[in-house]
Amino acid sequence: MSKGHVFREYYEAILVAVIFTLFARTFVAQAFKIPTGSMEDNLLVGDHLFVNKFVYAPHWDTPIHRLMPYRDIRRGDVVVFKYPQEPDRDFIKRAVAVPGDTLEVRDKVVFVNGKEEVNPHLVHKDPVVFPNSQFVSDQARRRDQFGPFTVPAGSVFCMGDNRDNSYDSRFWGPVPRDYFKGRALFIYWSYEAEPNSHEWRGWGDRLRQLGSVAVHFFTRTRWARSFSLVH
Repeated sequence: MSKGHVFREYYEAILVAVIFTLFARTFVAQAFKIPTGSMEDNLLVGDHLFVNKFVYAPHWDTPIHRLMPYRDIRRGDVVVFKYPQEPDRDFIKRAVAVPGDTLEVRDKVVFVNGKEEVNPHLVHKDPVVFPNSQFVSDQARRRDQFGPFTVPAGSVFCMGDNRDNSYDSRFWGPVPRDYFKGRALFIYWSYEAEPNSHEWRGWGDRLRQLGSVAVHFFTRTRWARSFSLVH
């Protein structure tokens, strides 16, 4: 076999692998890292997730599409989406209310269509409850007193499980349906990252972080969280 033929086979194999990887990343699944604590204690900073991008993908009413596991976003889904105010950034939150739902927050308690939200993963880490008062800042009041608000068509209302420390739809509104990238599936690796390690501070700092991960991989990996499903 000539060297040129061997080179061409390797080239074709690598090209196919790259195309398949790009296809899978675009349409099927994508890795995602938890950068902040808005979903604690359900998801921790340093959790690395696989996200199912296929489930919410556009589809048509054809025989083959009817066989596929497509579905729309449901209340309770942990979802990844483009941040509406900065679409280049990805956020992860919980879908709390879908189009047509009426949501209200009273003294930190979330009600959807008049019924209290059922979410075993939500936490409140601040004992203070801000009242619905003109003497309280709008930011603080929205955290603990919000609505009633009816979710418009083509949008989803999303909130973090760490309710007192989540910048979410209470502050910047519902997420457009076409901004959603997928549903969180499972944690494939969890690493106890340094505070604010997601912030970009130059290549020198990034190389230092990579070196720290190499040194502390075994001691800082949260092994018990590996391959656990996201609920």
